[in-house]
Amino acid sequence: MRRYMTEASDGDMAAIEFGNKDFDLAGVWLHANGFNAMTYQSLLAPLGERRRVAALDMRGHGRTTLTADPKSLKSWKVYRDDVIDFLEKRAARPVVLGGHSLGGCVSMLVAGKRPDLVNALILVDPVVFSKRFYFNMHTMPLTSLVSQNTRMARRARQRRAEFGGPKEAFEAYKGKGAFKTWREPFLEDYLRDGLHRIDENAPRSKKQTWRLTCEPAWEAATFAGQRNRPWKALRKIRDNNIPVVIFRPQIGAVLTDAVTKRMLKVYPQIVLKERPNATHFHPMEVPFEVRDELSRTLTHMVDGYSLSEDSLMRRSLHGNH
Repeated sequence: MRRYMTEASDGDMAAIEFGNKDFDLAGVWLHANGFNAMTYQSLLAPLGERRRVAALDMRGHGRTTLTADPKSLKSWKVYRDDVIDFLEKRAARPVVLGGHSLGGCVSMLVAGKRPDLVNALILVDPVVFSKRFYFNMHTMPLTSLVSQNTRMARRARQRRAEFGGPKEAFEAYKGKGAFKTWREPFLEDYLRDGLHRIDENAPRSKKQTWRLTCEPAWEAATFAGQRNRPWKALRKIRDNNIPVVIFRPQIGAVLTDAVTKRMLKVYPQIVLKERPNATHFHPMEVPFEVRDELSRTLTHMVDGYSLSEDSLMRRSLHGNH
């Protein structure tokens, strides 16, 4: 794994990367709200055995230093434009763009604005609501006020922000709340870049203070900042024939039945994969499924294999004698 920073107008965007650095960048992954690129490293690292892939810390998350003022965040366009800036600087050709939750919707917004930068989308329970919801967000100020006080935004604002160290944070999170169903080592990986030390005591002091790298106020502003246009982006994705695979869990999915049906009506070529017994944290619960889909899509879009070459092989449990 390699780390690097990409300079922008108001700071630097952090990334982790896997694979031969002499290869063209083939895939980019975007995290969920409140998390960071490092959270998904065990999912992405095996892909580096054959190709070069990266994951980004979006604005206000992880080690990225881009300005993150919660009062200024009204939509996810700033995330979209940050990713476009990264791709323009780091990707020599269109990439397979994937993301979880917030990252899934941002991936759609990127492809909708700059389809020339994206050759396929892998989306895990992307945050997409009804067309009516976004219409209200854009035309009715009171709707924005309600959004700022949704359950998710309120919970984010109330989130504990400081700990005595990574071990204390790990014990506070393990097996609880959103982290209840996570496999190892996702929680440890999240905390590696999800915390930073802010005290000025000696390095080995028993008294330490560590703070979340994604400020609760920024996480809350992200939940509330829903003046987005994913449906416009989806039509642009359809018009440019960009392949899309969506993973939708069957427990507590953000994508409702109605929204899912509407997306398939707008773009019938979407491949929908629904997973029994998985929650919104599908990548942390069944990482191999997401990894295999990323690998398959990279094989088709980057290595140039056709779908027919990837067709099912005949299998038998009985040999010929």
